[in-house]
This record gives sequence, structure tokens and C-alpha cells, in this order.
Amino acid sequence: MTNSQATQTTQAATAILAESSVRELRNLRVDHSANDLRLTGRVRSFYHKQLAQEAIRQVAGGMQVVNRVDVSS
Repeated sequence: MTNSQATQTTQAATAILAESSVRELRNLRVDHSANDLRLTGRVRSFYHKQLAQEAIRQVAGGMQVVNRVDVSS
């Protein structure tokens, strides 16, 4: 995947989270590195962490999704 394609994928993933009905997901960050998408930030439940991961997986293409979201209550 070219750097341009990775940037477009990152922007698409960020847009998906920004439009989420779950407020916490709108504050998460998506970055790309080599062949992966890194998801970072903080949510209050493991459910929301998983929800964010699956939301961006649909645009990840061949990139691996690395979920580094922290869960804190």
C-alpha cells in the first residue's frame, strides 16, 4: 500500500469514528504506520473499544488494525 493510500484509509477511518452515534468513539485517533492502522484514545468500556475496532476494520483493506485504546471507568 502506498503512503497516499494509507493516508486516505486513515482519513476514511477517522471519518467513520467522527460520525459515530457513540460520543466516545468520536474522540479516538487513527494513525497509520507501515501496513497497520493504529487506534488510540480512551473509552469507558471494552464494548466501545471493540466497537471502534470493528467500525474501522471495514475500511482497513489489507492493513492490520492495532487497537491501543485504553479502557477506564
